[in-house]
Amino acid sequence: MKKMLVFFMVGVFMFCSVGFLYAAGNAADAKAMVEKGAAYLKANGKDKAFKEFSEGTQFKKDDLYVFVIDMKGMTLAHGGNPKLVGKDMSGLKDADGKLFIKDMIDGATAKGSGWSDYKWTNPVTKKIDPKSTYFLKVDDVILGCGIYK
Repeated sequence: MKKMLVFFMVGVFMFCSVGFLYAAGNAADAKAMVEKGAAYLKANGKDKAFKEFSEGTQFKKDDLYVFVIDMKGMTLAHGGNPKLVGKDMSGLKDADGKLFIKDMIDGATAKGSGWSDYKWTNPVTKKIDPKSTYFLKVDDVILGCGIYK
């Protein structure tokens, strides 16, 4: 009986672990979500889009979500933490002191889109992990979606 309980617990652990691995978004997923968000923004306008990004469900999948900043770093929408809307994130630094929001703004200004790599606390592991965010400039705002590597 004790062996069966151990096997059952190991099986539950493995099932949950595999489920978590599949729940992590990848680079292609993040880019696709940002592009979908850009199309939604263009079709529906800022008010409706920003509300959907922050409060809705169609731009959240597993550990992925869309956020929006203006060209100065002000948060306009945030699917991961709507309490950040209205906060200036331009001075935000990663674990190594990198101004990663500024990096996204600079990249969006110069190229229109790209990836920004930085180190950030992973909410699942509670450890500082490498993170990469795909960003895309749409008119006067920047949409982003990040992944942990």
